[in-house]
Amino acid sequence: MNSSTSELRRVGQTDILVTPVAMGCWPITGITSLGVQEDSSLATLAAAFDTGINFFDTAYCYGYHGESERMIGRVLGAHRQQIVIATKGGIHYVHGKQARDASPATLLRECDESLHRLQTDYIDLLYLHAPDPQVPVAESAGALRQLLVSGKARSIGASNLTLQQLQEFAQVCPLSAYQPHYNMLQREIELEQLPWCIENHVSVICYWPLMKGLLAGHLPRNHVFEARDGRQKYPMFHGEEWQKTQDFLDVLRPIATEAGKTVAQLVINWTIQQPGITAALCGAKRPDQILDNAGGMNWTLSLEQMARINAAIAARGPTVSRGAV
Repeated sequence: MNSSTSELRRVGQTDILVTPVAMGCWPITGITSLGVQEDSSLATLAAAFDTGINFFDTAYCYGYHGESERMIGRVLGAHRQQIVIATKGGIHYVHGKQARDASPATLLRECDESLHRLQTDYIDLLYLHAPDPQVPVAESAGALRQLLVSGKARSIGASNLTLQQLQEFAQVCPLSAYQPHYNMLQREIELEQLPWCIENHVSVICYWPLMKGLLAGHLPRNHVFEARDGRQKYPMFHGEEWQKTQDFLDVLRPIATEAGKTVAQLVINWTIQQPGITAALCGAKRPDQILDNAGGMNWTLSLEQMARINAAIAARGPTVSRGAV
C-alpha cells in the first residue's frame, strides 16, 4: 500500500487515521449486486489495499453467513496493522431476510463472531448497525461500551440513527463516528445530525456517496434493470427522478473532463470535501471500480468547479429518499 501519498483523517477524537475513501464491502457478497464472483471480490479487496485505501467497512450481516468479513480476514489478515476495519452488529438474517436484534447479548455475541471471521482480536470501529425498535438505544450503547472497555473495539460508532438517538447513545458510550447515507442529492443530515456531529467531534462516515452507482454516470437513460437488481425499489431509479438525475449528470460530465477525472471521482471528491465528512464508503465488486473510486481522493476541486457543481445541485433539487435499512 502506498500510504505515503494518501491523505489520512482522524476518526473522532481517537488516534485512528483513515483514508477519506473507504471500501464499502457489501457488494462483494453478491446479495443485491449482480454478477459477483468470489475471485473478483477477493481481487477487489487486494486492489483497494494496493491503491492506498486503508479503510474497510463491513458488517455482521454482509453476506448470509458473514462472507464479507471472512473475505477481509482472508485477503487482508496479513496486513492487519496497516488497515482500519469497521464492522457493525445488530442485524442478522432470518429465513433469508434481514432482522434487527440490538440486544446487549446479541451485540456481544456478534462481535465475537465478527472477530473470528476477520481473523483478528480487535475491531477498529464497531457500529450499532441500526436501532432496534424493541431495545432502547441506551441499552445497545451499554453493550458497545463494554466492548470498548474490554479492548475488543478501539472505537464505537452508530449508523442510521436520528439526532435524538445519537444523543441518547452518546450519553452512555463515547461515540467516535456516525454512518448515514449522504451524497450530492440526499443531504437530509445537514439539517440536524451533521451539525451535531461537528459540534461534538464525531466523524461522519457516509455511505451511498454515488447513490448506489447512479452518480457514477455509467447508467444510460435507457438502462433496463434486471429483475434481481435491488436498486429498483428506490424512487431515484424511476420516472421523473431518474430523468432529472440524468440531466444533472450531463452537467457534471464536462466539469469532470476539465478536471481530468471521471464523474465518479468528481462526485466522491465533492463529498469528502464537505464540512464534517471524514470519509465516504465506496462500494465495489471489481478491481476497476475500486481503482476508479480511489481516484476521488488526494486532489481538490477548485473553487470555481465547486461553485458550478453546487449550482447544478441546486438546479436539480433534492431527490426522493427512502429509508436506508
